[in-house]
Amino acid sequence: MREQIADAGVDLLRERFDVDVDGSGDLGATIGDYDAIVIRSATKLTADLIERGERLKVIGRAGVGVDNVDVEAATRRGIVVANAPESTVTSAAEHTVGLLVALARNIPQAHAALKQGRWERSAWGGVELEGKTLGVLGFGRIGQQVARRALGLGMRVVAYDPFVAKERYRELGVERAETPEDVLRAAEFLTLHLPLTDETRGFLGADAIVQLPDGARVINAARGELVDEQALCDALQRGKLAAAAVDVFPQEPYSGPLLELDNVVVTPHLAASTEEAQDRAGVIVAEQVAAALEGGLVTNAVNIPSIGPDDLEVLGPFVPLAAKLGRLAMELADGRAERIRLSYYGTLSGYDTRLLTVAALNGAFQGRSEQPVNYVNAPVVAAERGIEVAEERRRTSRDFTNLVRVEVDGVRAAGTVIGNENRNWLVNALGFELEMELSPLMVFFRYDDVPGVIGHVGTLFGEASVNIANMAVSRTRRGGKALMALSLDSEPPVELVQAVREQGFDDARVIRLGEGAG
Repeated sequence: MREQIADAGVDLLRERFDVDVDGSGDLGATIGDYDAIVIRSATKLTADLIERGERLKVIGRAGVGVDNVDVEAATRRGIVVANAPESTVTSAAEHTVGLLVALARNIPQAHAALKQGRWERSAWGGVELEGKTLGVLGFGRIGQQVARRALGLGMRVVAYDPFVAKERYRELGVERAETPEDVLRAAEFLTLHLPLTDETRGFLGADAIVQLPDGARVINAARGELVDEQALCDALQRGKLAAAAVDVFPQEPYSGPLLELDNVVVTPHLAASTEEAQDRAGVIVAEQVAAALEGGLVTNAVNIPSIGPDDLEVLGPFVPLAAKLGRLAMELADGRAERIRLSYYGTLSGYDTRLLTVAALNGAFQGRSEQPVNYVNAPVVAAERGIEVAEERRRTSRDFTNLVRVEVDGVRAAGTVIGNENRNWLVNALGFELEMELSPLMVFFRYDDVPGVIGHVGTLFGEASVNIANMAVSRTRRGGKALMALSLDSEPPVELVQAVREQGFDDARVIRLGEGAG
């Protein structure tokens, strides 16, 4: 524990692991001793430090951003980087609305004047929010919560975010803009909630500001780098913009020209600074660290495709299935791959299936890489090997509500999840239709469809004291080729497998789907 988090989060971790709280020691000298590290914003985890963390499995950032972590270096090492993105949503939204009201009514300026002994009612008259248009650029979790509150104040809300479904806008009663420019042209008040990327850096510059209505007011409680500071100052000084409220700055602590302008409200990066948000961040990141160390699903990992709680309810049971099918398909393809194709059928096709794809890659590469492979670095391993990874989605499946198929260089394995216990069910392998539960230890035989084979195999395994838990047999046509799949209770002796192969089978494979495949 490099920095202090909520006591509840520390207690959660101490119930399961040995925890050290060390905020001042030489991290470079000690990081190699730990399986996990929890930080806030003050600790910088560089590539060099991460390289020294030979045992590290997870980095927990108690907060939203991960700017102080070299995520790329951690990903190459297979280290999960998890944060607490939901922890500050309410606090950030409320602070944004606070700035919105402060802008409309000049509250900070009037407060400062009165504290200095000046009674200036006429100087600091404001405008009403009711009936005004609020433009929201970035309609994620925080943007949506700001919109909810603005609607409660009687405002019209227009928002843009290409990654949010149309239905979500309708549910909230928000007008969906087709382009960012549409928002700019409509916004009497504009609030920014964009992620910081190469495309959004400096977004609110001279070209964007000129599209705003004269006298518009701007709020930025997201990222300082989203705004061209000089362009903002110029627009405020010449009256193009009536006012601005800023909580975040490109360089902090901030001492720049915005502080000199009377029509600017500033706060020192306070959007997430509530007791509730800080406590929530500590507990959430502790839960994420525990999940990573115990082999659970890390829902807030920034270097693993993440899914929301509602989607997780549908996709979660298919994660171990995808991993097992990836392992099975790779084994059946002799461990060589130039192309891996993931196909999702039925209800699954309507969801973001990237996590299932990562799970399949993780299963496929187990035991086939010099470095440990996990959900974090499996896509990196594929890219380094020059393996093409493709996804396809189809709305319907002939026989199943949902189906996952993994294809490695033309060798296919397909399965689904059945029952209240979400049993992983194999329905196709090597072109043969089957119906049997995937188990940790399986054997597959291909052979000519002739009488007596099933009994002969049973006899051989019985004589070797290896119990067959389940068996499924499929054939292409009578007298053609057949596939037999067995699940075993114990590892078959090498001599048994060799003896079976010598009985005239085209192929006999023992495949282990246990460790690392789920």
